[in-house]
Amino acid sequence: MASRLARPLTIPDEHEIDLFEVMAALSDPVRRAILASIAGSPGASCSTSDFGVTKSALTRHWRVLRESGLIRQEVDGTRHRNWLRREEVDRRFPGLLDLVFEQSEQAAESQTGHQRPLPARTSQ
Repeated sequence: MASRLARPLTIPDEHEIDLFEVMAALSDPVRRAILASIAGSPGASCSTSDFGVTKSALTRHWRVLRESGLIRQEVDGTRHRNWLRREEVDRRFPGLLDLVFEQSEQAAESQTGHQRPLPARTSQ
């Protein structure tokens, strides 16, 4: 039986990134937290993450983000490394990620009363 990593990952080309798939992916707070984490630690492995959900749910969240075009995953041995596709998404939908991160930050501040820094804009 082939390894689960033997199948190629489905990652849309820039021109295939669909606004409605991106918006659906961004509708979940866990996926928004994952995006903020990737923005803060480009190239981090999926296995180093804990977002308060089961492993199977987390796997699905990673897949939704990847297949929507928001992140790029690369196989590194038995792990997946993750990068936010910031430049590609910004070219397709200017300002969308800035707005998402800003609104997520404001929501977190209103819940906790503490201000956290927004994820830095990075290439890759």
